Amino acid sequence: MIKLYGAAYSNNVNKVRFAANAIGVEYELKQVNLFEGQQQTEEFLNLNPVGKVPVMKDGSFTLFESMAISRYLANKEGSNLYPQDFQQRAVVDQWIDFCDIHVQGALNRVIFNRVIAPQVGAEVDQNSLNFGLEMLNKYFPVLDTQLGQSEYLAGSELSLADIDLLAILDPAEIAGVDFSSHQNLQSWFQKMKQQDFYTKCHSDFKETLGQ
Repeated sequence: MIKLYGAAYSNNVNKVRFAANAIGVEYELKQVNLFEGQQQTEEFLNLNPVGKVPVMKDGSFTLFESMAISRYLANKEGSNLYPQDFQQRAVVDQWIDFCDIHVQGALNRVIFNRVIAPQVGAEVDQNSLNFGLEMLNKYFPVLDTQLGQSEYLAGSELSLADIDLLAILDPAEIAGVDFSSHQNLQSWFQKMKQQDFYTKCHSDFKETLGQ
C-alpha cells in the first residue's frame, strides 16, 4: 500500500488525498506533526530534503510535491483525471499552474497573516495581506468566468485541476476569505465538497483543523 506522509490540516497533503480517493488508490496516511517540527528531522529529510509535506512512498519509490504525486497516481492507474490526449492534458496543467502559482500564492499570504502569524506570535505583514486580498479579487473572477463556461475547471470532466483548486480553497473560510459573490465558483465549490473523494477526508476543513 502507498504511504503518504503528511498532516490532514495541510491543503497540499489534501490535494493528494482527494486525488487518491477519486482515482481509487488505497493509501496509509503517516502523520507528520508539523507544529513539533517532525518534518525537519533527519529521518524525514531523507525522504524530502526540502522538509515539507506531502511525501509519497510507493514501495522503494519516493516522490514529493503534491501535484507531482497526484499526476503519478493518475498516470499509474490510467485515470481520466489526467487525460491522455496531450492538448486536454495541457489545459489541465494550465489550470493547475494558474491555481498553484496565482490563487494559492495569494491565499497563502492571507492565511499566514490572519491565521498562522497570530498563533505563533509572528508579526503580521499588512502589506502582504493586502496584496494577497487584492490578487484574489483579481483571480476569483477568472475562475468564476471559466466555471460559467464549463462544468469543471478544464472542461466537461472532473480533472486534477478541480481537485487542486478545491484543496487550495478549502481553508479560505477560516482565513475570512469569502467568494460567495462569485456564484459559479461558489456553486462549483459546494458541489465538490459533496463528492465522495472529499467526504472521505472530512466534511469540512474546519472540522479537521479543530481536531
